[in-house]
Amino acid sequence: MRYFEDVKVGDKFHTGEQEMTPEEIMAFGREYDPQAFHTDPVAAEKTLFGRLVASGWHTAAVTMRLMVRSDMELDGGVIGQSVDVIRWPRPVLPGDRLRVTMEVVDKREAPHRPDRGVIKLRSRTLNQDGKIVQDMTASLLIARRPSFK
Repeated sequence: MRYFEDVKVGDKFHTGEQEMTPEEIMAFGREYDPQAFHTDPVAAEKTLFGRLVASGWHTAAVTMRLMVRSDMELDGGVIGQSVDVIRWPRPVLPGDRLRVTMEVVDKREAPHRPDRGVIKLRSRTLNQDGKIVQDMTASLLIARRPSFK
């Protein structure tokens, strides 16, 4: 497991892949983002996208799952403190296989939490063609190495 002291600006981490199925896209859409282009392949043909696409929030949720299961392995988990930016430059389609690359772009103390530090992490969610489908920069609260007295 990694602690605040183990992480350096410039460190990079990677995830495995997850395939986005039409069934999962529609189920997420029905539950959390009930718009035709997320819930109904036929109705989606008459929308801006012209086909079924995943909700950006579904992409964000899958990104989180992949990050938690990644080689980053933060002690205490991936605890989000804030998101500076989140962009979805292209839609996620049924059959897309998503993976995430992450880079530590900043690191600082957490003045009111001596047992924690903060890293700023830029994560890019890519499809099977290496095209960015989500670009996010977030601050994460991570555990410091325990001190033994």
